[in-house]
Amino acid sequence: MPCCTAFATINGCSHWALDMETDPSCNPPLSLRLKRFLPRSLFGRTLVIFVVPTFIMLAVATYVFFDRHWYTVTNRMAQALAGDIAAVVELLQRSNSSATTDGVKHLALKKMELTVNFAPGEPLKHIRRPHTPIAVILKRALNDKLSYSYVFDLAYAPNTIGILVEVPEGVYTFLTPEKRIYSPTTEVFILWLLGSSIFLTAIALVIMRNQIRPIRRLAAAAEAIGKGREVPWFKVEGASEVRQAGAALMVMRDRLKRQIGQRTSMLAGVSHDLRTPLTRMRLQAELMGNNGPDMADLLSDIAEMEAMLNAYLAFARGEEAEAATETSLSKLLDEIASAARRQNPNVSLDVPPDIEVIIRRNALKRCLTNLVANALRYGSRAEIHAQASEQFITILIDDDGPGISPELREEMFRPFTRAEESRNRATGGIGLGLTIARDIARSHGGDVVLEDSPLGGLRARVWIPV
Repeated sequence: MPCCTAFATINGCSHWALDMETDPSCNPPLSLRLKRFLPRSLFGRTLVIFVVPTFIMLAVATYVFFDRHWYTVTNRMAQALAGDIAAVVELLQRSNSSATTDGVKHLALKKMELTVNFAPGEPLKHIRRPHTPIAVILKRALNDKLSYSYVFDLAYAPNTIGILVEVPEGVYTFLTPEKRIYSPTTEVFILWLLGSSIFLTAIALVIMRNQIRPIRRLAAAAEAIGKGREVPWFKVEGASEVRQAGAALMVMRDRLKRQIGQRTSMLAGVSHDLRTPLTRMRLQAELMGNNGPDMADLLSDIAEMEAMLNAYLAFARGEEAEAATETSLSKLLDEIASAARRQNPNVSLDVPPDIEVIIRRNALKRCLTNLVANALRYGSRAEIHAQASEQFITILIDDDGPGISPELREEMFRPFTRAEESRNRATGGIGLGLTIARDIARSHGGDVVLEDSPLGGLRARVWIPV
């Protein structure tokens, strides 16, 4: 099957990206390829929704401005300047006296903002013109109006344009302010567009941050509830949809608490109802005074039933009443290892000294104690390792026992389930140790899995989210 048609999802994460990396020939749909370039957070995607249309509008407005307004205005101003220069040149060429020439120059300066200088007998100097839109527009206008050779310099002097026109007698130099062909509305328009876009985007960012903050708080509350922690800091806030989701989360939490409370109360009643007849059966069996093998088997069955009942009640009751507190995992593991060494001195501990985590201390201690006890029950030594990352605390418990085949490992977490060959009633408990351990780990938002141990036996990997 081609990689691009084998779509898989694990923990809510698409594996298209993995397929595209491992198989260059993979060709997923265009929509999935585009998603690789989109922000993953709601804030980022909302920002794109606001920013992209704004910049598209800015680009379109700028294009329309330059293509219509700016070009039209600049062309008309250049045509007017070229016409003034052409008219002054014609008047000067027709002048037959110095007084008339001076009068034309004075009129050009006063009415047209043209300063005219004349250099008789000099050739026209070449000036290298920049290839700018204004230069192109001015050249086209001068070609239309002038019948003489010319050159021009847009930066002849500060804020001054110089235009040199060659006539048979010499060269006229026309100096005019650059405002004759340059409109300051260009900068004003662009600055207004940029400023308004930045201002509106900033307002949108502030509003979106206020809208997204309740969603993040809702996600943090859901994560804390999943870890078995209280969330007194959470309050329903934000938009109506976010408030609805927050209220639903709190209702779900309360329902789970009520369900657990009802289960605990029911099993407490079952405990009272079953322990009483078991006690009577034990008392009657002992009063019978028969010490034969049948009586011993009966007493053994009664004791086993009591142990199964107590273990099941402990499993079902859990440690829900215990509050989660910040705990030193290093000290907790040291206590567990010290207690295990009283049973078997071959228990080693490797844990960093500064691991702090918010947990229900007694519950997690029971979880780890069960796993260490299993390791020592079926092996001659146990090793405990702990390591911390930014997201998880991982605890590894290894033994050198017979282990469990991979196909049976998940089955071992079911209540009252034991491996037939090595973990039966004669060699171990009643099959609730791993079930209780996983139940406690999952109530913290983590889990317990079984793996091959480097010691040759079984490894129990416990991970708890930070």
